[in-house]
Amino acid sequence: MNKAVQERFDEYPEDARLRLEVLRSYIYELADVLALGQVEESLKWGEPSYRVKSGSPIRMDWKATSPQHCCLFFHCQTKLVDTFRALHGDALVFEGNRAIVLDLSQQIPEFAIKHCLELALTYHQRKHLPLLGV
Repeated sequence: MNKAVQERFDEYPEDARLRLEVLRSYIYELADVLALGQVEESLKWGEPSYRVKSGSPIRMDWKATSPQHCCLFFHCQTKLVDTFRALHGDALVFEGNRAIVLDLSQQIPEFAIKHCLELALTYHQRKHLPLLGV
């Protein structure tokens, strides 16, 4: 893990850290399974950020102002969150056109989250397709 990212993870409360570590593992797992190459891990705006060449950046964070939630953030000028809402609006909660909000007291909706992460990680291959080719 990138040292700055590790330090940031160490600052999170345990329940948030564990949840964010699961989300991080999904990103690495999908990048491996889809043969997307190396995942670039860094801090952007103080938040862990993940990127592969074929995809749009994915950030994640927990904030003390909303302690029961953690979020996955996506570039707001993409079709990603609108597409996620169309495909998984029944399973996920969204914040505008930039985030998926996850309640720390509930199980991660694994199928929906992994599908959204896959679409973000392959965004540049799909962005011209209706509903990102789904």
